[in-house]
Amino acid sequence: MPEPIEAEFARPPIFSDVEEESFDDGDHEVPGDLDDTPFSEPSIVRSHSRASTRVHRDVEKGHDGKILVEFEAGKGENPKEWTKGKKWLTTMSTSALCLTVALGSAMPTGDLAGAARGLHVSDEAIYLTITLFVVGFGVGPLLFAPLSEVLGRKPIYCISIFFYFIFTLPSALAPNIATMLAGRMIAGIASSAPMTNVGGTISDIWSVEERGVPMAIFSSMIFMGPCLGPLFGGWIAQKTGQWRWIYWVLFILVGVVFVLTLLMPETLAPVILRRKAARLNKENKTDVYQTAHQRTAVPLKETLKVAMIRPFILMFLEPIVLFMSFYLSFVYALLYATFFAFPIAFEQIRGWSMGMTGVSFLSIIVGIMIALALMPIQERLYARKPGHPESRLYPMMLGSITLPISLFIIAFTGAYAHVHWMGMMVGGALFGFSMVSVYISANSYIVDSYANVAASAIAAKTLMRSLVGASVPLWITQLLNNLKFQYGMLFLALVSCLILPIPYVFYLKGEVVRKRSSRAIST
Repeated sequence: MPEPIEAEFARPPIFSDVEEESFDDGDHEVPGDLDDTPFSEPSIVRSHSRASTRVHRDVEKGHDGKILVEFEAGKGENPKEWTKGKKWLTTMSTSALCLTVALGSAMPTGDLAGAARGLHVSDEAIYLTITLFVVGFGVGPLLFAPLSEVLGRKPIYCISIFFYFIFTLPSALAPNIATMLAGRMIAGIASSAPMTNVGGTISDIWSVEERGVPMAIFSSMIFMGPCLGPLFGGWIAQKTGQWRWIYWVLFILVGVVFVLTLLMPETLAPVILRRKAARLNKENKTDVYQTAHQRTAVPLKETLKVAMIRPFILMFLEPIVLFMSFYLSFVYALLYATFFAFPIAFEQIRGWSMGMTGVSFLSIIVGIMIALALMPIQERLYARKPGHPESRLYPMMLGSITLPISLFIIAFTGAYAHVHWMGMMVGGALFGFSMVSVYISANSYIVDSYANVAASAIAAKTLMRSLVGASVPLWITQLLNNLKFQYGMLFLALVSCLILPIPYVFYLKGEVVRKRSSRAIST
């Protein structure tokens, strides 16, 4: 499984364009005012505990009387030194957060018609329950990503899931559409934290060499959650006969996951060290213990300012960010389009039940798993020409070809009841394969091309993707009903053909584009 992928780099952009965020787990260079040796060059301070600070105070104590606090090797303080069992438990727990959030975005699609009847509103009005939730995915990260670097991963997870839990309840109890829409909007914003921070958690605890499988598990949750949502939602509505039970089950699930967040350990090294320094200061009744991060940290106000502004600068001034974000937004829109296209093809045209229509989304999951299984091949291809971002584009180049093919298959097999349902399944599997191939490849290309400002580049892409994806429920049913299913899907297939050259253009000319940019890296 290649890395990096999106959430790993969803960290707040710090003021320096040289490096948005860095925290080395090994040796650290200490500023001159911390070093009372006669040399003017920075000295290296090894990790130590309270006991070791007493022994080596002549090295660690600077002219200002501060003592640098770092991890003590072999004591399990450093998250990267945790046992494999603890690392895997943390990985699976945080990945479960992403699965729960992804389910929440799509489970209501299992019976949107029932919710519309129950609240006496139009289909367009009830579709806003999906739109507003997805909008929250794009807005929330602008706040949660920088806050996690200041407060730590765990507090943000707890706050995020708690408010997700609380504001899922209004949807289950909603007496009117206004109450439901308000609850869904706030729940979407609140729930976005895991989608941006779990990749960072995995980076906190796993080395680069070990990170492939954990990242594969995490990314699979992001993609499979929306596909499992209609499956679960459809069966819940069918078996209970009540659309509100979709939200009640989601409410219970989020509550269980919230308890899980309370048991999670903190993984962000600067925060762990800051707490260690605070403990040492309290135990010794002093204020001399300090971390390297505390000496160089950018004020939160400035971090938030940059986090809000720089993504828009990159979006409008950097061709790679603009066109890759546009392509990924289109693919993301197609995923949400399937939530409405599959029910038309199977329920309306073939007469399937809500539950069985949900089962059809397993075809997309099959394609996702195939794409993930083939990603090691991309890593071997990249190894032939490492350091060149364009080497990340091979899966996207393949996926850009298979994507329109999948849409053509869906268009001309889903529209006719006499055509065997396996045709739609093949199209769904090929779409899942194309989606993941394009998505992971393009994310990696953006991050590699803008390594110095990766967080801002990914934030720009995430915002555009979420806004485009959120718009889908507002126009997809009209497209498929007014143009008829086959021609509506054919239109989307033709659009995918028009943007097919994008990865090939950047594969051939990407290096030239990067050399002309002051923000992209040059190779």
